[in-house]
Amino acid sequence: MFGKMLKIEGKLSIRDMNMVIFAIIMPVVVLVILGFIYGNKPAFEGADYSFIEQSFGALSTIAICAGGLMGLPILVSDYRERKILKRFKVTPISPAMILFVHLAIYTIYSAVSVAVLWIFAKLFWEFEMRGSYLTFFAGWLLVLMSILSIGMLVGGIAKNSKSASVIASILYFPMLVFSGATVPYEIMPVQMQKVVNIMPLTQGIKILKATTLGTEINNVLVPIIIMVAIILICVGTAIKFFRWE
Repeated sequence: MFGKMLKIEGKLSIRDMNMVIFAIIMPVVVLVILGFIYGNKPAFEGADYSFIEQSFGALSTIAICAGGLMGLPILVSDYRERKILKRFKVTPISPAMILFVHLAIYTIYSAVSVAVLWIFAKLFWEFEMRGSYLTFFAGWLLVLMSILSIGMLVGGIAKNSKSASVIASILYFPMLVFSGATVPYEIMPVQMQKVVNIMPLTQGIKILKATTLGTEINNVLVPIIIMVAIILICVGTAIKFFRWE
């Protein structure tokens, strides 16, 4: 049953094209633009790694941001408002299964996005992962779970799809622009860096940059703790206050 729902909801998502554009095409477009501007130049004066190497981890979060902060909360609140979740209660398909199906869909989008980014970075700028792929995957999974948990919380407690859309937009656009996902964190003024450090995605990007560049995991211990805390708080709150109808 899960497989059938995944196939159906996945087809509907692809037909809608929003996630295809914002989760897969957009990160590649940003990579190409940054690549042509900076390419394999040092990330900053004295750096022993290139701008592309520095940016890969950050760009890997764009799909996560699109699915977790825009796609999931709006979809869940819309399904609740249209009584779709309520109708599923009288079928073999539980509302919880619908939720997990869409979590799986956004995970697939994010994984495809990372793979496409890696292919483009490898082909055009000879990108090499300095850290281990396993460590990067672990960091990526942590960031994914953290951002999806925020989306689950917003979708679960929003009164309707309109309020969910407003909350999602307030979270999504500032994080997309100022967390370092599109505009590199390192080129921001110091005072701005202090402000954007409060954004969960900023901490996630620090983790993925560290795993991409192969730096010591102790350097991002605080971001890891923050992301784990976000998962525990958001999932716990969402389960307690989630409204199916």
